[in-house]
Amino acid sequence: MKNIRTLFFVALALLTAACGTTNTVPITGRKTRLLVDDAQILGLSSQQYQDYMKGAKLSTNADNTALVKRVGQRLATAVETYLRDNGYSSELQNYRWEFNLVANKQANAFCMPGGKIVVYEGILPLTQDESGLAIVLGHEIAHAVAKHSAEQLSKQMRQQYVAQIGGTVLSQAAQAKGMGSTAALIDLAGQLGFNFANLKYSRDNEMEADHLGLIFAAMAGYDPQLAIPFWQRMSQQGSSKKSELFSDHPSDEKRMAALQKRMPEALKYYNPPVSAPTQKKATSAQKKSVATKKK
Repeated sequence: MKNIRTLFFVALALLTAACGTTNTVPITGRKTRLLVDDAQILGLSSQQYQDYMKGAKLSTNADNTALVKRVGQRLATAVETYLRDNGYSSELQNYRWEFNLVANKQANAFCMPGGKIVVYEGILPLTQDESGLAIVLGHEIAHAVAKHSAEQLSKQMRQQYVAQIGGTVLSQAAQAKGMGSTAALIDLAGQLGFNFANLKYSRDNEMEADHLGLIFAAMAGYDPQLAIPFWQRMSQQGSSKKSELFSDHPSDEKRMAALQKRMPEALKYYNPPVSAPTQKKATSAQKKSVATKKK
C-alpha cells in the first residue's frame, strides 16, 4: 500500500512539474495549471466549431442577427482594450471573434476558445434588449478569457492519469509533455468525451464568468446592474431550480447575491455612452432676427 501511495504522488508530481503552463486569469488574478497550450486548445476548438456550424441552422432574423454581432463586437473591443492596457497583449493573438445566432428555442449560449460564440434564439425573449444581451455575451466571453475550457480539459486529463496509476501514468505524462500534435489532442478529447458546445463548467468557473462578464459589460458601456433582473427572469423559467449540489451551475439565489456583491466593483468600470446634445434648427424668425442684428 505504501509503495502504491508513493508511486501515486511521484506520478502526480511529475505530471504537474513536467507538463503544462501557469495561467493567470485577468481581473481576478486566479492562477491555474493548464496541461494544454493555446495552440492545441485553439486547434481542437476550431475543429469542433466547424463541425457544430455544419449542423446548425443560422437564424433568419436579420435584425436579431445584427444585434448579436453588434453587441458581441462592442464587448470584444472593450475586452481587448483592457487586455492590451493591462499586460495581456500576448493573449490577443488567441482571439478570432465570431458571433452567431442560431435557430434554437433553448435559452442558451456558449463560447469556444478563441472567441467563437453561439447564441440561441430562445434566450432573446429573456435578454429583452441590448443591455440584457450584453450580460449574456459578457459571461460567455469571460469563459474564453479565463480559459475555462482548457482548465476543464486539463482537469479531465489529470483524472485519467490518476485513474491509471503506475507505468501507464508516467508514460502518458511523458507523452503529454511533448504533445505537439493537435490530432493527438483531438483523439484524447474524443476519448474523454470532451465537447465545447456541451461543456459543463464547474460552479467556481461559472461564478468567475459572472464576475468577469459583469465587468466586461460595464467596460463596453452597458449598465451592469441590469444583470440582476436578467437572472431573475432566467430563474423564473425554472431552468436552474435544482439544488446546487446536483448542478454544475450556481443556484439562482447564490448567483444573484454574488453579482450584487460584485456590483460596486463593476460600476467603477461603467462609463455610460454620452449622447450628443440635440441641436434645434433655428426657425425662420430666428434667422431673420440674427440677420437684422448683423445689419
